[in-house]
Amino acid sequence: QVQLAETGGGLVQAGGSLRLSCAASGRTFSSYYMGWFRQAPGKERELVARINWSGGSTYYADSVKDRFTISRDNAKNTVYLQMNSLKPEDTAVYCCAAGVNSIRYDYWGQGTQVTVSS
Repeated sequence: QVQLAETGGGLVQAGGSLRLSCAASGRTFSSYYMGWFRQAPGKERELVARINWSGGSTYYADSVKDRFTISRDNAKNTVYLQMNSLKPEDTAVYCCAAGVNSIRYDYWGQGTQVTVSS
């Protein structure tokens, strides 16, 4: 069982930056793939970025490539999402998730709101 809690959301102007954190409970955090997802009103949830257990492999959606960076600190049971050059279209609820592989995510956080004003 893994419990996830996101922090770091908020209101920022376009072009600004935010850093999201996702703290995980449990001693097996380092064995999980971690992903950041987002869902904007009226839109489907989308995978923004994911990272493998060691941090050696990452994936980014085209819409955030070169602007967002996912990282993890297994000693702190935490995964991060550094978001730079934010755009109004990045406005969404951002959730972190943990999975046994890169496709299936079994554990989800409650989410944190990110709002980017123009």
